[in-house]
Formats: sequence, structure tokens, C-alpha cells
Amino acid sequence: MTYSLDYRKQVLKSLDEGMTFAEAAVFYDISPTTIQKWKKRLHSKTTRYIKPYKIEDEALAQDVKDHPDDYHYERAQRFDCSPTGISKALKRIGVSKKKDT
Repeated sequence: MTYSLDYRKQVLKSLDEGMTFAEAAVFYDISPTTIQKWKKRLHSKTTRYIKPYKIEDEALAQDVKDHPDDYHYERAQRFDCSPTGISKALKRIGVSKKKDT
């Protein structure tokens, strides 16, 4: 759950006025650990670090067009990565498993 900045400031103001972490946790119905984290960093993280994709979307899409019947391990050899990486990249670009009838 994300709390507003005003709410966080109010909780920390209560601490400054003499309320303990345990009392604030009971009064505001939140975890004492949450209050301690707010004391360290008031603002919530807006972004997180995501390392760049090793497999480019366009190259993978072209590979799927060129080799539609290949297994993940065959694609992984061409892209120098793991079959799991190929599976996740295919999911990311919206390519589902083949469905033979």
C-alpha cells in the first residue's frame, strides 16, 4: 500500500512530538518497521534499476519470422544466452507458444 506524503509527514511529526514507534504504529495502524523506513527515507522510490535486455526485441522478432519452428535452446545458441532468457524475451514481445491442432 502506498501512503501519501502528507500522511507520512504527519506520522513522523507525531514521533517528533514525543510519540514512540510502538504508539505511532498502534495509533496509525501501520507497522513500526514502516515508520522506521520512513524515518530513513521519507519519499518513496519512483523508479528501480533494471539492467538492459541482452536480447533485442526487433532481432528476436525477426528470428521468430525466419525460424518459426525452432526450440528455445536453438534460439539461445544464436543469441548466446540461456533458453530461459529466450522464453522471457518471447513473452516480453508477446509471442506465445506454438499451438498445433
